[in-house]
Amino acid sequence: MSSTVGCGMYSIDTEFHREKTYFPRLALVQIRARGVTVLIDPLSADCRLLEPLFGGPDLAVLHAAQQDLDVLTQSCGIIPSRIYDTQLAAGFIGYSTPSLVNLAASLLREHVPKGDRLTDWLRRPLTADQRNYAASDVIHLEAMKEIIDDQLRARGRVDWAAEACEELRTRPVGPTDPWDAWLRVKDIRTVKGRSRWVARHVACWRENRAMDLDIPPRHVLSDIALLGIAQRVPRTLDDLGACRGVDGRLARGSLGEAVLDAIDDAIADAEKGELHFPSADGDDLDKTMRPAVTLVGVWVAELARQSDLDPALLGARRDIVELLSSVPGARLATGWRADILGHDVELLVRGRRALTFSADGAAGGLRMVPVEAGD
Repeated sequence: MSSTVGCGMYSIDTEFHREKTYFPRLALVQIRARGVTVLIDPLSADCRLLEPLFGGPDLAVLHAAQQDLDVLTQSCGIIPSRIYDTQLAAGFIGYSTPSLVNLAASLLREHVPKGDRLTDWLRRPLTADQRNYAASDVIHLEAMKEIIDDQLRARGRVDWAAEACEELRTRPVGPTDPWDAWLRVKDIRTVKGRSRWVARHVACWRENRAMDLDIPPRHVLSDIALLGIAQRVPRTLDDLGACRGVDGRLARGSLGEAVLDAIDDAIADAEKGELHFPSADGDDLDKTMRPAVTLVGVWVAELARQSDLDPALLGARRDIVELLSSVPGARLATGWRADILGHDVELLVRGRRALTFSADGAAGGLRMVPVEAGD
């Protein structure tokens, strides 16, 4: 790829699997630059050779980049120094998280094949259909970027899109905290008392073991077995083996002892008090401020409609709560979001702005208006 370095801009996509592993396994890298598309086989080539390209000043164009950035971080240890996400940027011209197929059809009138969602990208050799489909993921990205940029410039939103893409690029990636793994267990909210502590500790043990072995957590211990252990709180290997969903290999030897050790730690922690589920967004706000979350949420949706923006770009409920809670670095209090939304919300909460509604044809809807002194 040395000839690609210094090209100014290149398109990139990846194919990967994670059904049988804990970490995503990179199966293919597609890169297009200067009108040439290259398919790189990470099973036979060292993807760290892409470091000069990724570390250089050239702009990487992707579509729905989050998972690509995750897998590149895990597999290559580096991601592009600059990115442009066509899905993200399209949100600033009125699209709502469009697929590559839909965006190419809308902007270019081009048909991008959907391909087989269940194709095995780790199989070698790749078929002609697989290669053609993989290449199609990067062929149109540059042309879509040019059209999106034209519309962004017309609306004065180029800097907004650039800021959002950099925010995505620098977002933390990788596994979540193993201590939070219990919250993803199906039906976990049926568990109460000290059983919650047991679920948390055993789920943490399961997550760490899955990472060590690079296998899905369910291959270490199923959710139903984890719930069975949490509810019965076994203290011996025989008791452990009697829990629903626990197979024989886990109920003996070092694995069983490791589970029992986790349970012992959980029982000790249970002496500290009750373990609560994380509060819903807004529960920590002062009661007098909670109605403001709903009010601001309505304004976010309306402002997105009026501004032809994807509402998800402006802010989620958590972002609203953080703004109203004056959390340092709240997304709605900084950057382009503050310019078009956050500052007005702060004035709304302080009583210096008001929302009014008009049903007057195309100009109708909610409006943010100043509050006159004495009103």
